[in-house]
Amino acid sequence: QVQLVESGGGLVQPGGSLRLSCAASGFRLDYYAVGWFRQAPGKERERILCLTTYDNSIYYLDSAEGRFTASRNNTKDTVYLQMDSLKPEDTAIYYCATDCQWSGRRGQGTQVDVSS
Repeated sequence: QVQLVESGGGLVQPGGSLRLSCAASGFRLDYYAVGWFRQAPGKERERILCLTTYDNSIYYLDSAEGRFTASRNNTKDTVYLQMDSLKPEDTAIYYCATDCQWSGRRGQGTQVDVSS
């Protein structure tokens, strides 16, 4: 089955960290740039960053730079989003996609809640 699945979300206190995973099945994720996006309740979707096929990260969300880091494990067809120094305003559903424009294959999202 061809799909993309995000995981790793949860409840974390402000200042804490989470590592999200974006796992591909049925296709090779290393062939694609991978975009990370998020959408908070009542707000528009935000593009966080794009991890290129050369493993360079292009940041689109200023608040993510310096706190969020993307990486790949090609043997597992998985891309990660390491999120540090989390803030309550990072609370959202986080998605990955097989491009950086929200037009590729996408997962169902994983919920991140940052709260004390």
